Amino acid sequence: MYTRILAPIDGSVTSAHAFDEAIKIARANGAELQPLYVVDLQPIAYDAAATFYPDMREALLEEGRRLGAQAVERMAREGVKGTPRISEVELTGDDIAQRILRCAEDFGADLVVMGTHGRRGWRRLVLGSVAERFMRIAHCPVMLVPGREAEEDAQRREQTAETAD
Repeated sequence: MYTRILAPIDGSVTSAHAFDEAIKIARANGAELQPLYVVDLQPIAYDAAATFYPDMREALLEEGRRLGAQAVERMAREGVKGTPRISEVELTGDDIAQRILRCAEDFGADLVVMGTHGRRGWRRLVLGSVAERFMRIAHCPVMLVPGREAEEDAQRREQTAETAD
């Protein structure tokens, strides 16, 4: 059913959980999987901070290479093929969700699997959601995988509702 799956990774537990699901889907479909790490550095406005900008960028690129290597190891153990990608947000008029969209289009993804923290209420409003923004602009199916914490919260709410009945 799916032949090319894109999975954004960022080193969080939530993205690792989503990547696990992406591997399962890729293995079941014989699909190619592309782990994607997005580097997002905000424009630097202060001279002192600008001095460290190249170091911060290089640290993020190194983190992307490290996470990509880990992803390839996991994929190899599961018999899933694919090559990781690192992409940088453009400093003018680009955000993480738009960068993921461009990468999905470049890759020809027919599915994007990504994690979501499952934030609700004011936390979602204040913190925003890359997953939600991406889902609104995506041109292919998107599978949002809740983080383990969100799943545990949902199970607790379900159990509380059952005991209240």
